[in-house]
Amino acid sequence: MSYVTDFLEKLPLCSGMSGLELNALSAFLEARRIPAGQIVFREGETGQELFVVRSGRIGSYVSQSDGTKREIYEHVPGCLFGEMAVIEGEPRSATCYAKEDAELFVLDAIDFYRLVWEHPIIGVKLLSSMARVMVSWLDEASGFLGGLVRWGETARRRAIADDLSGLFNRRFLEETIRLRFSRGSGGSRRCALIMLDIDRFRVINAVYGPQAGDAVISSAATAFGTLLEEGEIAARLSGDEFAFFLPAGGEERALALAERIRSEAESLWIEFRTSREKPPERVAITVSLGVAWSPEIAATPDELLGAADRALFRAKEEGRNRVCRA
Repeated sequence: MSYVTDFLEKLPLCSGMSGLELNALSAFLEARRIPAGQIVFREGETGQELFVVRSGRIGSYVSQSDGTKREIYEHVPGCLFGEMAVIEGEPRSATCYAKEDAELFVLDAIDFYRLVWEHPIIGVKLLSSMARVMVSWLDEASGFLGGLVRWGETARRRAIADDLSGLFNRRFLEETIRLRFSRGSGGSRRCALIMLDIDRFRVINAVYGPQAGDAVISSAATAFGTLLEEGEIAARLSGDEFAFFLPAGGEERALALAERIRSEAESLWIEFRTSREKPPERVAITVSLGVAWSPEIAATPDELLGAADRALFRAKEEGRNRVCRA
């Protein structure tokens, strides 16, 4: 077992142990080879063993609610892992697997407690070293958890928001409308919806390119968002189509807001070049809007969406740059 003690004496985990103490510890360890890809233990299992990596790399991941796997840590030679489940008696918090052929030293939970009981001095030194290792790991884990929180916030934002405009997306808008109707009845379902198209947006894309179209959408979204009151929602549905939901607004507020949006858009302009050699051209923006409201016009979410969409279509048919009511 000399190769085991030679390995142990180099570990921070065994810092301060004498040769005799290392020999006593090595007697409890079992060498185990893990081929690449094999699972060492799975998330949720009862912890019956702790491990020290002698060679190779051991990866670990947690399962997300959507079924995906997120890598959280990699254990390299000299690393201890699996000890928290053994000490605390809790299920494994992650799945560990061999990222390449690996050799582990394994200490069974029963033998771990035997070691602490029969060799208290070794036990004290081992537990003290394990505490230092855990503190070091927690320092690294805190950084990971901070990143995980930021990642989760980004993922949450992407699930409800449109990247280009910075506004909410269609899914969020439709779910909000349905929730508003589900929480009201009869006259208490007072709300309004405005739908908007940027006029001749395809022409802008065709003449000046998609980057120009993106600039128009981004600039328009920024301008529109400043006109809403607290609780009102602006969303980009797709392409150049926007919508504004007023959860407590009626006909008067919706028509007034739609006209303000139309007027604001009319005051916007952006300069584009068709080529580097030509001077910039100023492009004006106008929009068409359709307005519907509940409960007078619509009694359900689908009726509200349909009525606003039909009013928008009529605004475009009647010459654009105008507001039409359902």
